[in-house]
Amino acid sequence: MNSEDRIIPSRKEILLHFDKNDVVMAQLIRKFGPIKLKRNRNYFIVLCNAIIGQQISVAAAGAITIRFNKLFNGCSPTPQAVMKLPEIDLRKVGLSKQKVAYLKDLSLHFHEKILRPHRLHHMDNDEVIRQLTEVHGIGRWTAEMFLIFSLNRPNVLPIGDLGLQLALKKLYRMRQIPTIKRMRALGRKWNPLETVGTWYAWRVQDEKVVTY
Repeated sequence: MNSEDRIIPSRKEILLHFDKNDVVMAQLIRKFGPIKLKRNRNYFIVLCNAIIGQQISVAAAGAITIRFNKLFNGCSPTPQAVMKLPEIDLRKVGLSKQKVAYLKDLSLHFHEKILRPHRLHHMDNDEVIRQLTEVHGIGRWTAEMFLIFSLNRPNVLPIGDLGLQLALKKLYRMRQIPTIKRMRALGRKWNPLETVGTWYAWRVQDEKVVTY
């Protein structure tokens, strides 16, 4: 089965899988209840929010996102609207000069159809990452957040995510942040439900459910 054909399975199936492969994660899943991961099909907004949230706290990202959305007078941000906004207006909401450039480039990719959103659903994970990372400011982490929150791919393990690293350290009582090798070993235990393991691990760091 291709990645694009997979969906997040039922809670019963999730527990069966983790009871067999990772009892620590299975206990965590029981503690926090059903997974709350809804697919956001507004790909442009998801990517805008992911860019805004890069390398800042969840609280700061939320505040900037609210101010960013107010720039559009009650409408949803669109590529055309972002392209028309003066840089100074975007800077006033708390965006760095670099992030303003990233949002403008993202908007250009959508507006000129260099990036065709409806095609992304039919690509495998690696191809989605390759397409998205051609946009300035979108690296692997942002592309992985897109795979998780927009496409709901079940098999994504964002090993570069600090929140996940800290959560695994706490959850598995490690002395230090896990190495890439250790994280990949966990990912193999969780496979093909790496996204599920990641989502529940995030709850260890912050019970608030983050969306993009």
